[in-house]
Amino acid sequence: MFLRPKTYTARYPQWMVGRPLLYMSSALASLGDAMFGYGQGSIASAQVQPSFIHRMFGKEVTMAQIQAGQTGVDPFIQAITVSCLNLTALLASFIAAYLCDLLGRRMSVRIGGIMYFIAALIQIFAPNLGALIAGRCIQGVGVGILSMTVPILQCEIAPAHARGLFVSIEYICLNIGYAVSAWVGYGFFFAMPSEISWRGPYIVQAAIALVLIFWTFFLPETPRWLAQNGFQKEALVTLADLHGAGNVSDPKILATYAEIVGAVEFEAQMGQASWRQLFTQYTRRCIVGITCQMFAQLNGINAILYFLPSNLTRAGFTISRSLLYSGACALIYCSGTIPAMFLIDKFGRRAFLLFGSVALAASLSIVGGLQYYADSLPLGSARVSAADAIFFGVCLYLFFFGATWGPGPWLLGAEIFPLRARAKGMSLSTGTNWLFNFIIAFITPPLFNAINAGYYFVLVGFCIISLVVVWFVYPETAHHTLEDLGEVFGDKVMDDEGLARELAQRSANAIQRERSGLPAVTDSEVTLQPSMSTTPTAKDEASIIMKERSSIATMESDV
Repeated sequence: MFLRPKTYTARYPQWMVGRPLLYMSSALASLGDAMFGYGQGSIASAQVQPSFIHRMFGKEVTMAQIQAGQTGVDPFIQAITVSCLNLTALLASFIAAYLCDLLGRRMSVRIGGIMYFIAALIQIFAPNLGALIAGRCIQGVGVGILSMTVPILQCEIAPAHARGLFVSIEYICLNIGYAVSAWVGYGFFFAMPSEISWRGPYIVQAAIALVLIFWTFFLPETPRWLAQNGFQKEALVTLADLHGAGNVSDPKILATYAEIVGAVEFEAQMGQASWRQLFTQYTRRCIVGITCQMFAQLNGINAILYFLPSNLTRAGFTISRSLLYSGACALIYCSGTIPAMFLIDKFGRRAFLLFGSVALAASLSIVGGLQYYADSLPLGSARVSAADAIFFGVCLYLFFFGATWGPGPWLLGAEIFPLRARAKGMSLSTGTNWLFNFIIAFITPPLFNAINAGYYFVLVGFCIISLVVVWFVYPETAHHTLEDLGEVFGDKVMDDEGLARELAQRSANAIQRERSGLPAVTDSEVTLQPSMSTTPTAKDEASIIMKERSSIATMESDV
């Protein structure tokens, strides 16, 4: 296709090669998720500000009326305002499947950042509710693209033993984005009655988007996408720069490279997976990818986050105290990701999700029971002690979610699908997230209005169901390379799969020997193995690549 890049340029400086490039690529690409987290907090803090309610909903309200929940705003209009982002994110996550495969991971991140920047500008200057919703819809397009692309990028650049760490870095960036928005919202709150109290956070959002857009011009493309799109030599160089301090003759680099090329050639024999094949050939992977994101939402996280200041106000806090405590909750949410960063690769995904389901059910039961008690008390100082206990329960919930069902689904969705189906599979998983994100955001205001604390126990029921599904359906995917996960899931084997794998192995061998100037192998020769890195072929390969590094770094690009 004419849009597909014909050349590739590595623009990152050579002093970054090695661990600095790997971790900077991971962290800065995760700004895409940080912006989504930031957007969650921005709309949450705006909903308890009189100037925002007057501008967007035409209601003159006092702080006391907001605290009492008597704003006069139609809960369905409020739900549409919050949830419209999720609908466009749902659509964009499927479009991103094609962008990600066609233009590459880094270009998709750039496009998502640009959409986010445009959306921030619209919301900064929004004169009415229609403009705000338009801005949030465009923001949803950016969020949908980034939420689909960034986890794939993370998994494709991460070493096999540390995929959990890298996706957890992504998720902690999302949480940090939410935490920053909570504290920015709290700071701008004191600018009332000026509208800068709710417009100011969008200025910060635009600045974050600009940083992401700038970094994409230096972000390396993933070795797997490069190898899949005909940039084999650049794939080896990038792999070495990310994991081997630039040493293309490193035995581990050559072994990984051979595995990637072999997988690419094998999957080329099978062709790109269609949507039908996604469900028929990778059925169990689809079930895991869909249900993990579905339960991440049904377990209640955005029922808590989107309306956290409102929920704390309902519990009995003043508005300023609710915003302050929302910031404190956000810090607890961030800290919850730390155990996942260091332990999810060691103990596995299943253990974390099973523990998370139990812990979330317990935490929501505490919050729901205390809210029932608080609702029986008169407004004012009588509710303070109950409100403090509810705040503690919410902190427990956010910590356990940040450690388990927060990063877990994003990690699973990005790692479980093979390369030929990874973009479509991740878009399916991400699309499920946005669909149920929309459902939760839309039904939460009217359900809180109708059944009050009972809504928390509805979420408890979903936590219990998620425990059962994980126990019986989810395999353990830790401690395997991306290319090895087919054995874990026991996918349907195609009739010609054995031949395709043999051809793939020969192709990987031929690529190595062709570049080193050696004759092609015969059927009787040994196929490429990791031990090949100690042979003259590997040394010749490394020598050729090292001589050509400077020319590769200066190639012209059309991306």
